[in-house]
Amino acid sequence: MVAATQINAMDPRALADMKRLARDGNSPEGLRAAAKQFEALFMQMVLKSMRDAVPSNGMFDSDQTRLFQALQDQQMAMNMAQGRGVGLADAIVRQLGGEAPAQAAAGEGSLDVSRIPRRAAIVAGGELPAAKPAADADELAEFAARLGAVIGRPRSEAGGLRGAGDAGEAADAQSSRPVPEGAREFVNRVWAHAGEASRSTGIPAHFMVGQAALETGWGRGELRRTDGSPSYNLFNIKAGPNWKGAVVEVPVTEYTNGRPYTETARFRAYGSYAEAFRDYANLLRGNPRYAEVLGQTDAAGFARSLQQAGYATDPMYADKLTRIIGGATLRTALAG
Repeated sequence: MVAATQINAMDPRALADMKRLARDGNSPEGLRAAAKQFEALFMQMVLKSMRDAVPSNGMFDSDQTRLFQALQDQQMAMNMAQGRGVGLADAIVRQLGGEAPAQAAAGEGSLDVSRIPRRAAIVAGGELPAAKPAADADELAEFAARLGAVIGRPRSEAGGLRGAGDAGEAADAQSSRPVPEGAREFVNRVWAHAGEASRSTGIPAHFMVGQAALETGWGRGELRRTDGSPSYNLFNIKAGPNWKGAVVEVPVTEYTNGRPYTETARFRAYGSYAEAFRDYANLLRGNPRYAEVLGQTDAAGFARSLQQAGYATDPMYADKLTRIIGGATLRTALAG
């Protein structure tokens, strides 16, 4: 059995090592190290909250013992974050577009939260409630993705405002999972309009439905007007200077050289989903830079052509769109 690498929480070289990794740009090692540090900080906060809930004014307690306890908790948090940790670092890495490492073999320096014995709460009548399984890393990743979508939803150049459910497709590999609530209803709502757009562009209808799902989080993150009414802008197409129709203004996250920044952008608003799909098809057919997108029948080729044409500024857009189109959520929703 290989022991996990132990890091001294008081080692001044740790910060220097992280700065060195940060200078490497989009280094996977730097991203992983930062995520591990965040997980360690989170675990330290958990331990501190636990300590604060326990009386610490006994005859053997003093400022010195409390300092020792704090240092010990800091080191313990660092150790817990190493190896597999509790899954928070993996969720952060996935949310930021990195590749989470393969699941560690059992016992290889990782902390398996499910193995920690828990005392069940006693309820009225003396019966014990059924045990609830601990959340796994995929559930944490899905939560982090949805949280990130609420905090700052990345936007594409031609649209690309990311909805709350786009990165939730990370769980699509788990084909046994049920279809997310509303996904089937979303597909049924837009399928007929996607079929019409498919006939005019040569792009398979489910490719466009998948892109609409990515842009709006399966309809949950659809842009709305100031009065709360829907904009029907499923592809989050911007309102340029030549657009004469209604608009919706929202703060969005853009990417320049892979680095995010926030700005307020204007998006087109339509009167129906049919109008939105027609405008999307006209955009692809009327702009020469999308010539390679038209007629694409390969999911990866469709997503890659969109990104290369400048539809999205998110550097992971093509990968995310490919996963959604080939994912279990869309496949199951179409079958149902």
